[in-house]
Amino acid sequence: MEDAVASIRLHVNHHDPYDEWEKETRQEAWRVARQKHAQDRMQQREERNQAHAKAAQQLAAIHEEQLREVQMHLAAMNLQKKQEEDQLRTQWKERDRKLWERIDSVIKLEEEKARVKMEAERKKREEEERIRREAEEKKRQEEERKRKEEEEKRKQKEKEEEEKRQQAEAERARAERERAEEQERKTLGFTTAFEDWKRARDTLKAIKNGPMRIVKGDKTLKSIWSAGRRAITPKIGQLTNDAQAILKISQQIVEIIRPLQPHPEPVYIALLSSLAKAILLQAETEVTAEKRSAIPLAQVTTNLLSSLDGFADVFWAKLCQRAGGWPVPIVVPAKDADGTPFSDDARRKALGYRGEDEGLSDYTSRVSGMMRVYFHILVTPVNQPLDPVVRLPRYWTFFSRMLKEPQLLDSSVAPQVLYTALDVGGLLAREVWGQQWVRLLALMYEGVTVGYHGQQGRLIGGQSPEGIAARVRVQLEIERIMSAF
Repeated sequence: MEDAVASIRLHVNHHDPYDEWEKETRQEAWRVARQKHAQDRMQQREERNQAHAKAAQQLAAIHEEQLREVQMHLAAMNLQKKQEEDQLRTQWKERDRKLWERIDSVIKLEEEKARVKMEAERKKREEEERIRREAEEKKRQEEERKRKEEEEKRKQKEKEEEEKRQQAEAERARAERERAEEQERKTLGFTTAFEDWKRARDTLKAIKNGPMRIVKGDKTLKSIWSAGRRAITPKIGQLTNDAQAILKISQQIVEIIRPLQPHPEPVYIALLSSLAKAILLQAETEVTAEKRSAIPLAQVTTNLLSSLDGFADVFWAKLCQRAGGWPVPIVVPAKDADGTPFSDDARRKALGYRGEDEGLSDYTSRVSGMMRVYFHILVTPVNQPLDPVVRLPRYWTFFSRMLKEPQLLDSSVAPQVLYTALDVGGLLAREVWGQQWVRLLALMYEGVTVGYHGQQGRLIGGQSPEGIAARVRVQLEIERIMSAF
C-alpha cells in the first residue's frame, strides 16, 4: 500500500517535459481557443448587433413607409371627405340658390304682372290724354292755320295792291319823266332805259335766230366757228396786267375773228357772241375771286370794241343776258321787248339767273364781277368814239337811273353793284362832274344811312344780311371818295 502510495506520490511530483509540453500545449490551445472563442463571440455579437441594427433600420423603414402610406391614405380620405363635403355644400348652395330663384321668379312674375297691368293702365290714360291733346292741338292748329291764311291773304292782297300802286305810280312817274325828257333826249341822242334793254333783247334774239342758227345748221360754218371759239377762250384766260401782253392778245383775237380772208357774216357774228361770252365768263370767275383782274380784261374788251365792227351791240346783248337788267339799269318788265309775256322760268332767265339752283348770293357775286368789268370799260380812256353804251357818260346815267328806281334800290343786289361802280370810278367821276357828283353822292349816302326818296328807314338794299353788308360798303366808299379831296 505504502509502495503504491509512494509510487503515486513519485508519479505525481515527477515533472515530465513531455507532459509539461503537452500540458503547456493544452493550456496554450485552451487559451488560444478561449481567445478565439471570445473573438468569435464578439464578432458574432457584432454581427448580431449589426443584423439587429439592420433589421431595426429595415423595420423602421417599413414602419416609416407604412406610416407614410397610412398618412397618404388618411390624406386621401380627408381630401375625399373634403370633396364630398364641398360637393354637398355646393349642392346645398345650388339647391338653396334654385329655391331662391324660384321664389324671386315668382315674386318678379307677380311684380311684372302688376307692372304690366299698371303700365297698360298708364298707357291707356296717356293715349286717351294724347288723343285729347291732339284733338285740341289739331283744332287749335286748324284755327291758327285759317287765321294765318286769312292774315296772309290779307297781307298778300295789301302787298299786291301796294306793289300795283307803287308800280302804277312808278310807271306814271317814269312816263312823266320820259315825256318831259323825250325832247331833250332826242336832241342829245340819249335813250331810255327800256330802249337800251330792248336793244339788248332784240340783238340777242336776232343773233340766236339768225347767225347762230345758220352756223349751227351748216357743218362747214360750224367747223370754222368752233375752231375760232376754241382759239379765243385760252387767249382770254391768259390775260395779265401788262400793257404789251394786253395789246398782243387784243391783236391776236382780232386776227382770229377778222382774218385776212374774212369769215362769212354769220360766222363773224357767232364769233363775236362767243368772244363776249368768254369775256363775261372770265369776269364771273376770275374777277369775283380777284377784282384787280377786271382791269386787263376791261382794257382788252375796250380794244376789241374799237377794232371789231358790231361788237358793242353783241357785247351789250350778252351782258344784259347774263346780268339781267342791272347794266341798264332797269326793272325787268313782265313782258319781253316784243310784248310777249314772260313765263316764270323765262323771266328768271331774263333776270340773269343761271339755272334753277342759283341762289341770290351766287347771283350777286356773279353780277358784281361782270359789272366791275363793265365799269372799268366805261372809265378806260380811248382814242376814238365808241358806242354810247360803253362810254363814260353811261357811268352817270347808271347812277341817275338807279337812284330813280325804288324797286331796284330795294334789292340786296343794288348796294353791291353801287359799291362796285364807286370802287371803280368814284374818284374819276368827282373829277369829271364835280359838285354834281358830290350832290349825287350825298343823295346816295342818305339812301344808305337814313332812307331814300324822303322815306326814313327805307334803306337801299333792304333788310337782308347781304343788303346790310353791301350798304355799309357803299357808305364807307362814299366817305373814302369825299375824304380824297
